[in-house]
Amino acid sequence: MSDPRQAMTILAAADMIHSADAVAAAVSSVARRISAKLRDSNPLLLCVMNGGVPFAGQLMTQLTFPLDFDYVDATRYGQQTVGGELLWRREPSTPVNGRTVLLVDDILDEGITLAAICQRLLERGADACYTAVVADKLIGRKKPITADFVALTVPDRFLFGYGMDVRGAWRNLPAIYAMREE
Repeated sequence: MSDPRQAMTILAAADMIHSADAVAAAVSSVARRISAKLRDSNPLLLCVMNGGVPFAGQLMTQLTFPLDFDYVDATRYGQQTVGGELLWRREPSTPVNGRTVLLVDDILDEGITLAAICQRLLERGADACYTAVVADKLIGRKKPITADFVALTVPDRFLFGYGMDVRGAWRNLPAIYAMREE
């Protein structure tokens, strides 16, 4: 979004779904659960760009085991508010063969993108692909994947903040907001 006034107007009209404190507490809880499960596996943490950056960055600092880090870039959204075809921009440069992978993303919406990324990693030889999301959207229908680690659940609304954007803006917010329903 090139007009900061428009971004401010969107934020002013939005509903806060989870406060910054609630998000931080949920990330810490997920970090404890991941640490208990993966501490002995020397996993490869893969951040899903761009939305997974805030979650991956804060999560990594709370994990209590050694890990490798890389990223993958695949999207169905771009600047749109509804998903389309899966576009692969970058696969991980770190080999996944024989590895336990922890895939970290901002939201499990319909699950199509996360499922496709996990499938690709397993096809490339990963021993296991665990998924962690900051937000699991309650869409009211079955998804092709269930996240292994979920920080928060969110309503079936258009969300932004904490990695999720609205027309390119507001990924940097520490809280999670929803566009106001008309």
